[in-house]
Amino acid sequence: MQSRTSKTSVESAPESHAWTFLTNHMHVLVVLSRDPELRIRDMAAQIGITQRAVQRILAELIDEGVLKVTKTGRRNRYTIQRRTRLRHPLESRHTVGEMIDLLD
Repeated sequence: MQSRTSKTSVESAPESHAWTFLTNHMHVLVVLSRDPELRIRDMAAQIGITQRAVQRILAELIDEGVLKVTKTGRRNRYTIQRRTRLRHPLESRHTVGEMIDLLD
């Protein structure tokens, strides 16, 4: 059985094996680190989640101060606050920027 999400540069795993080590929140940060003006529809396609899920994640990241958003014409530009500490006690000594650097 194949996943219903669209394939990107990485092959989609079968649904029974679709979990990953990173959260969708981190996936949003990774794609924004590569293109800070990426449209929500393109983020959703790259990550393999719905546009509504991306909107919810963006709102949470903005509310927590992890992202800042500025309008550039009709587009949004997202700035990652790289010094923000990771939230879980096991990772809290590390920053968002360190994690992104590790993944890029």
